[in-house]
Amino acid sequence: MVTAFMDMVGVLMVVPLLPFFATEMDAGGLVVGLLVSSFSIAQLLMAPVWGRFSDHYGRRPALIIGMTAATIAYVIFAFADSLWLLFLMRLVQGAGGGTVSVIQAYVADAVEPKDRAKGLGWLSAATNAGVALGPLLGSWALQFGRSGPGLSAAALTLVTIGFAWKYLRESRDMVEAAAIRAAPKPAGRTREAVFRVASHPAEPPSRLIWIYSIGIGAFQGITAILALFLADRFCVTEHTIGYFFAYIGVLSVVARALVLGRMVDHFGEARLSRIGLALLALGLGLIPFMHPAYGNPFLTYVPLALAVALLPLGTAFTFPCVTALLSRVVPSSERGLYMGVQQTFGGASRVIFPIVYGAMFDRWIELPFLLGAALVVFTIYLGRGMDRFAQQAEAKAS
Repeated sequence: MVTAFMDMVGVLMVVPLLPFFATEMDAGGLVVGLLVSSFSIAQLLMAPVWGRFSDHYGRRPALIIGMTAATIAYVIFAFADSLWLLFLMRLVQGAGGGTVSVIQAYVADAVEPKDRAKGLGWLSAATNAGVALGPLLGSWALQFGRSGPGLSAAALTLVTIGFAWKYLRESRDMVEAAAIRAAPKPAGRTREAVFRVASHPAEPPSRLIWIYSIGIGAFQGITAILALFLADRFCVTEHTIGYFFAYIGVLSVVARALVLGRMVDHFGEARLSRIGLALLALGLGLIPFMHPAYGNPFLTYVPLALAVALLPLGTAFTFPCVTALLSRVVPSSERGLYMGVQQTFGGASRVIFPIVYGAMFDRWIELPFLLGAALVVFTIYLGRGMDRFAQQAEAKAS
């Protein structure tokens, strides 16, 4: 949790500033969407690789290598004076960002199946605490010049690497990992798993991965253009955008650290994931109808704050539960693989959605939000009966 928190602080020191830096280089919504997607392209290619690597050699070395790539990316960002350098930064950062699935597998290794949704929720709370703090530090670092946020993020990530090297213990069962490495390796396991999710969408693992990928794509696509929306309609700048991201991060921490566990105990993972999807869809549908009430800050920002609040609440209840359910319906020997495949599909969504949303934003700024809300509503249908499948898989494993 500490490692994930510090890593996310570094990420969010630079990401909220990216659209503003890009628009200064004459980029529009489509180019900003492409910048966001370039990260996801690299992550899409690397997530299964990180999953297999961590299954074979452990979660700890995979995390350290990924954070090293992030450090390089932040240094590039610090000195980027053209769009191609911003694209290069995002590609390098995305190559290391494939370790998201490794962090999730680490939690799945370390806690009992019945507690995985809570454990993943605590992990998400830690990362969202980084979401709350990082944008404020990034905006503050601008006082040291254009390179301040990038260099500060790189320095922080180096500290995180040192912390992980000294204190992060290996969670993987290395006896099992050695047996997997020694066993004959069937060719194309990742391709087969990816193809199976696409060709057998009715199977429980496939349905969970589709729920995750559509939901995360809709959310991340909106996140990519949210700064542009706020700048266009509410005159937000690079010096004030950090407060909006901090607000989202604080709500995410509260929801995941203080509320999620009780909600899982009361509703169960499958039902709570559907509640989260409903909240996410409602938030996406309300935001485009928010307008400033000139001369009345209360009527301007309170409705906007309430609509935006539904996004972190929805994601807090959805993604930890979906990932926990996935960890229950696949065997432990393939957990890293399937979580990597989940990130592959999520990465594909992160490639497609920001580009499509950016192009839509350039034409009609409300359309991306409405499309995202409709797609998230559809995923609620995919989650039917998932508790039953998870219980059957665990009974078979025992």
